[in-house]
Amino acid sequence: MLKRLLPNWLVGMLATSVLLANTLVWGIVVFLLGLVKLVLPIRATTVVLHWAYNGWRHGNRLALVLGCERIKVDFNGQVDSNAWYLLISNHLSWLDIVVLSAITDLPAPKFFLKDELKYVPLIGSGAWAMGMPFMKRASKEQIAKNPKLKGLDVERTKRSCHNFKQYPSCIVNFVEGSRFTEHKHQRQQSPFNYLLRPKAGGIAFALQVLGEQFDGLLDATLCYQSKSSHICRDFMLGQLTQIDLLVDVREIAPQMLGDYQQDKAFRVEFQQQLNEIWHSKDGIIAKQYKPVATADCTEVANNTGKV
Repeated sequence: MLKRLLPNWLVGMLATSVLLANTLVWGIVVFLLGLVKLVLPIRATTVVLHWAYNGWRHGNRLALVLGCERIKVDFNGQVDSNAWYLLISNHLSWLDIVVLSAITDLPAPKFFLKDELKYVPLIGSGAWAMGMPFMKRASKEQIAKNPKLKGLDVERTKRSCHNFKQYPSCIVNFVEGSRFTEHKHQRQQSPFNYLLRPKAGGIAFALQVLGEQFDGLLDATLCYQSKSSHICRDFMLGQLTQIDLLVDVREIAPQMLGDYQQDKAFRVEFQQQLNEIWHSKDGIIAKQYKPVATADCTEVANNTGKV
């Protein structure tokens, strides 16, 4: 409605202002509550922190509603907001994180972070305050030099997941490891039409550490319809017309749990399973959304769906 009453540039300015102000305000609140958590590391503090986090998520939702004409979200299966999930998704734009965080039907989205990031001001403290897991992994070379390191990365990460287990969440993993561009697609010689090659190590490690905690796997497929291939810029200019998100709810099969780093047979099997999921996702994009691959995104050709 707003886009019909105001020029695009004004809609984009308003939506971007709401998005930035929302992140600044709630970011400061989370940081301050994190300081409180240092003094009072109790469950009540975690509950208040998630209240602030959910405030940020609702603010993101408002910004998207203001800046985009249509938002279509479909779930293939039931999602329990009081459960724990591993969410995997294709990656098209910096806006992806905002979109996934704005889907309030999902438990609080969180991320596996490298252990070094805990020392980065605001980012590290905010992630720690929200109970996001930090992982510290030993390389094959380090293990070869010091066999005692074998298995320690899993135990260290499990300890860092203590707070994660206190509040229903979904761990988000952009499996391609990078935003889709036509250049990357050609450089990789990707076997998929609209996706980069999936990287299995990250989600295999997450399943190894938290497999028993997860209630399911959420396979998210994102598409945008905008004036050009630059999704964030089009959002800021009020030229983002549609966001499509399809979430396929899957069970985590027992054969998806194992030691990816040390077990070669499991590693090969896991990669095959992930490639099957990725071929299915590629087919969904091609069949349901009929996109055209571009330099920075996969655009949606059809314009049907519900708000």
